[in-house]
Amino acid sequence: MDIEFKYMKAFQELDETIAARVANCSYTALGYTSNLDILCNFQVNTLNKLLEQYLPDADLNSMKPAKIITGMKEFLETVVYFCSKGIGGEVDISDFSFLKDTFEVKNGMGGTGTQGALALAAVGCPSIVHLTDDSKEVCDILISPYIHTVSKDGELVHTDKIEQTNEQEIHYIIQFKKGDVIKLGNQSVTIPVSNRLIVTKITVNETVPFSQAYFSYIEKNAKNIKSNLLSSFNCILDKEVLKERLEYVKNHVEKYKNNNPNGVVYFEDAHFHDREVRKLCLETIYSYADIVSLNEEEMEYTLKMYHFPIDIGDIFSCIKGAEYIREKFGVRKGVIVHTKDYSMYVGEETEADIEKGLMFGNMLATAKALSGWYGTKEQIEEVLKLPLSERGMEYKKLIEQRKFTQKVVLVPSKYIDKPKYTIGLGDSFVAGVQICFG
Repeated sequence: MDIEFKYMKAFQELDETIAARVANCSYTALGYTSNLDILCNFQVNTLNKLLEQYLPDADLNSMKPAKIITGMKEFLETVVYFCSKGIGGEVDISDFSFLKDTFEVKNGMGGTGTQGALALAAVGCPSIVHLTDDSKEVCDILISPYIHTVSKDGELVHTDKIEQTNEQEIHYIIQFKKGDVIKLGNQSVTIPVSNRLIVTKITVNETVPFSQAYFSYIEKNAKNIKSNLLSSFNCILDKEVLKERLEYVKNHVEKYKNNNPNGVVYFEDAHFHDREVRKLCLETIYSYADIVSLNEEEMEYTLKMYHFPIDIGDIFSCIKGAEYIREKFGVRKGVIVHTKDYSMYVGEETEADIEKGLMFGNMLATAKALSGWYGTKEQIEEVLKLPLSERGMEYKKLIEQRKFTQKVVLVPSKYIDKPKYTIGLGDSFVAGVQICFG
């Protein structure tokens, strides 16, 4: 069946699929962190003026990222580094005060689970979120008839019923665009790829405080929880704290699975602030996940940690990498890789229509890239008019000519060369995939 036809068919079935979930009181559980994003209206001309003001004699090509940003010069060098490489990442900052009045900003939502909840709510799909930053600003953004959380009394409520108990956490988001030119004196650097830099001042998510009421609710009502998303351990730096959180989640997953053997445990990877913490996390929790999901940069970083050769520009190398991750860490069902050109599942056959799930994921992610916010049904319909990624189509044809020891499903993305926004695209993708699980 033609891939364009499959996209259209999946879109046409979206309303019916979600209506069945609502009728059956079925949810996706989304954990674990939330934070307030400060969305920067990043203008390269403003960056160029700041460079002229603070670093007039600097070499654009020799700038390196700071480990912790403590002043304007370190901030600018860090931004130039990530922009010039076209790579995404996260860097800590000691104080946001010196960034005041540099760029225009507005509030947004941070956290894989909470962004996923907003993406699902935009198409009318219900979910339950775990909050860490439960500040009024965060809860106000999450107010929706389709987004629920669990009160301290164990009741399912909307976020306008939550009282703040934890400290607010702010992430400053810089979205840079392909083709913009950074200039300083006679020097110039063209940004090769649209991406984002997240500048963070970690507070509550350094320890990721767990809501026992949330976990208890998911366990007791497991039959109605079609999938259970685990994420957001990446800001924890203390190994003992991480071990405690992972042990808690392992016990939670066992209880959830006992009460709903068909429920899907889904782990979404992320950029970790510490290499050893990342290693501990994936070696502990991957084997409890039915599906592990990550982007190509995260896959490359993981494989290089274990000295496994990977070329993310070679689709067969990516397939071998996904197989290695699954086998080394004992992932129960399979691995999903999501990129701007394609999404791919490598693993066992699944009860769910994983190809349709990848399409839902691609549609929600591209809708956010197109509009800058979480895509409605009408905006997703506009996405279907976009061309398929040429690289994604090329990879799909190559895969169809080979046989593999595991199931390989690749879906080309609807392609945008210069997305309006790349923040939350992976989170929107993950949210879309959840729709296919029951």
